[in-house]
Amino acid sequence: QVQLVESGGGLVQAGGSLRLSCTASGRTYAVGWFRQAPGKEREFVAAITWAAGNTDYASSVKGRFTISRDNAKDTVYLQMNGLKPEDTAVYFCAAQRFGRAGLTIDSWYDYWAQGTQVTVSS
Repeated sequence: QVQLVESGGGLVQAGGSLRLSCTASGRTYAVGWFRQAPGKEREFVAAITWAAGNTDYASSVKGRFTISRDNAKDTVYLQMNGLKPEDTAVYFCAAQRFGRAGLTIDSWYDYWAQGTQVTVSS
């Protein structure tokens, strides 16, 4: 089975930065990040494909977050800059085992990591 391990969450002040990492133990087509705040629906954040490096971002994070991949390390990173209190949520990385119609819908992902808490104060 494919297993995903993520890390990098924490507590930061508004305007600060965090870098999340997601390492996959098996073959996958793409990795995406989703987040869920208490009382809210899980929402798409960003995604990237391994082969072509195609990316997709939610409008709310464009210009602030950057997704990247290191194929040699089987790791995807989410660099989060200019963090805002509304970014506070549990962040999950997820993987598609093969290409689907797109990258933005959570039902298109087959494997999920455990989640890491990101809290932005002020």
